[in-house]
This record gives sequence, structure tokens and C-alpha cells, in this order.
Amino acid sequence: MGVYAVTGSASGMGNAVAQRLLAAGNTVIGVDIKGADVVADLSTPSGRHAAAAAVLDVANGRLDGAVLAAGLGPTPGADSVRLITQVNYFGVVELLEAWRPALAAAERAKVVVFSSNSSTIVPAVPRRTVNALLAGNADKAIRSVRLFRKNAPTFAYAASKIALSRWVRRAAITHEWAGAGIRLNAIAPGAILTPLLERQLATPAEAKQIRSFPVPIGGFGDAAQIADWVVFMLSDSADFLCGSVVFVDGGSDAYFRADDWPSPLGPWSLPRFLKRMRAFTRPS
Repeated sequence: MGVYAVTGSASGMGNAVAQRLLAAGNTVIGVDIKGADVVADLSTPSGRHAAAAAVLDVANGRLDGAVLAAGLGPTPGADSVRLITQVNYFGVVELLEAWRPALAAAERAKVVVFSSNSSTIVPAVPRRTVNALLAGNADKAIRSVRLFRKNAPTFAYAASKIALSRWVRRAAITHEWAGAGIRLNAIAPGAILTPLLERQLATPAEAKQIRSFPVPIGGFGDAAQIADWVVFMLSDSADFLCGSVVFVDGGSDAYFRADDWPSPLGPWSLPRFLKRMRAFTRPS
């Protein structure tokens, strides 16, 4: 049995994952803003630092895995853009960077980050917002989406998930992660029937918009099903899974992007491809 940190453990998909892990006999260190083993506000640097330290203290410096499920949806509000970027991006990256030595100590640790199919199906997401997040510049990221006014939370949410997915893919293949035996991957759910979605469906205008969105198989996903996917991605069967973003969204991503992926490397990328080939050293 292992020791796992799970953020967003008090409700929704994070809670479903935590319950699955506990039922299998694992130790779960839950992190959330309330109702968790570690209570912390991931929207602030001090809250993230406290959460990271508290988990490491409880885990005694060794984690068999981590699930980063805490996140905020694109809900309106005076401070929503800041909260979305802080929790959804920095609330994942900063915790994982702090936990990496503890994950490496387990030698075959698995990490699952919650992305979203909004990372591929929201049009016209500002590239500068994504790049600002990847560069660690929260203020620039916030400024770059505020010009969208009432739609700013939607673009902030999508940008945070795009940046997060790219960070996962960039970090996963490095010596510090793959080379240390840590398997880092992301799951990208679509519309899952969580308390957040239920609140949105209770508002007629939001419900109409949500129900009109293309989901080829129809309906909504179930948090318990997502938890099953995550548990698989934490298992020994996922030893060869590295840097992947797994879409579990009822077909919405495929509906909008059937011909976009996979796509071959173009001629322009040949120099970069050869450079990467020369630089690669196969792990022993």
C-alpha cells in the first residue's frame, strides 16, 4: 500500500479519487480549503507553501504518488481571474516542485494532474496568457485576459489548463522527473457531474449553454468513473505512461479536433528533431 497526496480531496473528482485510494488500503493525505487533512488556501503563495510543507511532514518525506485535482471553474466574480490562475496553475506546479524529492524517494511514483478538455476546445485563448503562466508571471497572465471583461474567467480557465498540460509534458520527460522514476501525466475530463456542475445547471442561462455543448455520447461524466481512470494511472500498469494527456470527455475533443491530432512533424521541425535525437541519452 502507498502514501498519496490528493488536492481537492473534500469534494468532486478529488474526493472520488481519495475514496478509491482509501478503499484500497492506501494512506491519503487530503488537501483542500476545508474538510481535509491539510487545510490550505492554494490561491496564495503562503497557502501553497504551507500545504506543501504539511504534506511532506505527514508523509515523512516519501510519497508514492500525488493527484492534483484542486481547481476552480470559469465562474464570474470580481477576483475570479486571479483565483483561477493561482489555484489551477500555480496551485499544481508549486506543490509538485516541492514534492518532487519525496516522489523520487519512492522510485516508481505516479502523478496525475487534472487538466480539462477546455485546453483544446476553447477558441482564441490568448497565447500570451499561456506563455505568461509558463514563465511564472501571474500578474502578466491576469492583465492579458481582463480585456475580455465578462468572458475573462472562461479564457483564464482555458489558459490555465493549457499551460498546465504543457508544463506536464515538458517536465515529464526530464531527468528530474522521468529520470528519477516519477511518471507524470494528466487527465482531461469534460463535463463531469460534480457539485460545481450541478450549481451551474441550476442556473437556467448556464444550464442551456452547458446542455447545448456537443458531447457525442450524450449526458455527463461521473466522478467515480474519472476516479477509476486516475487509479489506473497511479498503478504499476502505467509504468510506461509518461507525459500523456488522457481525454475522458464523451468525445467532445474528438468532435472539434478529429483531424488535428495526431499530426506529423513538419519539415520545419527537422533540425529540432535531429538536435533532440543527438541530445537524448537512454536511461539505464
